[in-house]
Amino acid sequence: MNAAVSAPSAIETAALRSDRFRLDREADWKRLETIVTRMEKGRLKGISDEDLLALPGLYRTVASSLSIARETSLDAATLAYLESLVQRAWFVVYGTRSSLWEWLRGFLGGGWSAAVRSIWLDLLIAFAVMVAGAVVGWILVSHDPEWYFSLVGREMAGQRVPGASEEVLRSTIFGQSKESGMSVFAAQLFSNNAQVSILAFALGFAFGVPSLLLLVQNLATLGAMAWVYHRVGLAVDFAGWIAVHGTTELFAILLAGAAGLHIGRAFAFPGNRPVLQAAGEAGRRSAVVMTGVVLMLVIAALLEGFARQMVDETFGRFVIGGFMLSLWCVYFFAFRGNADAVLDRR
Repeated sequence: MNAAVSAPSAIETAALRSDRFRLDREADWKRLETIVTRMEKGRLKGISDEDLLALPGLYRTVASSLSIARETSLDAATLAYLESLVQRAWFVVYGTRSSLWEWLRGFLGGGWSAAVRSIWLDLLIAFAVMVAGAVVGWILVSHDPEWYFSLVGREMAGQRVPGASEEVLRSTIFGQSKESGMSVFAAQLFSNNAQVSILAFALGFAFGVPSLLLLVQNLATLGAMAWVYHRVGLAVDFAGWIAVHGTTELFAILLAGAAGLHIGRAFAFPGNRPVLQAAGEAGRRSAVVMTGVVLMLVIAALLEGFARQMVDETFGRFVIGGFMLSLWCVYFFAFRGNADAVLDRR
């Protein structure tokens, strides 16, 4: 009989404890739930400054309530409610602030171009180094053709070698309009340039020196190949062949090298800031630039694989290449848009 009486008593005590626990803290739970619901629906204007400031504290309070509820084995309904609320609040407090579409709109709507403009000094240095690399490659091969195979490599060169006839070299840049997809050489060239772009950025932490050396090496290869075509009077045709995709691909390499150099300069010359702070700020800007470099390399691959084969005359190739170059220059240096859209969120 005593056991029968004590059982309901224990249940009632547990229920009473659960109710008291809820009543003591329910106001904070409801307040947090209201804020989270409004933020999830995008109704930020309906949230007061006081509620926004209280949001982190409310989240920690409810998370603590959940921890206590689990330890004291409160009723399942309370546990489920708190678990759901804490999860939703976590995404609001610590999760992403915008959807993928909103981020992409901000990125293309001014964030990317702003990041590129913010590393203008590194762009100038990288551009000068690339020009110097092309000149060095030209000069080395013109004085000693054996340098060609050190810079280009026999596998990539194929028929494009010093001493090849005009007819052979012409066949490598014309008469490919019926080919489907990228040629083997186009695929090799794209793969090489993609690797250079990634490495030029990734090795920037070493004060930017490896990034600059990669730019020199890559453009020396182009300069060496240009001399081979120039020797038989096909320099202009070769430039048009390269221009279709090159104005995009080489621009991407320029941006990647400049992004790597920007990080390296932050390590070498942090100014009045701590080195890690300077490197962190430079890294965020460079990461935005590199996100766009990936997009440029994809576009360059499409141009290289299809447009260059479909357009089989030099003037048309220059038109495509010139249009792409103008498009990039206008976007990066004339288009402003919402310049802080991506940089601020990062």
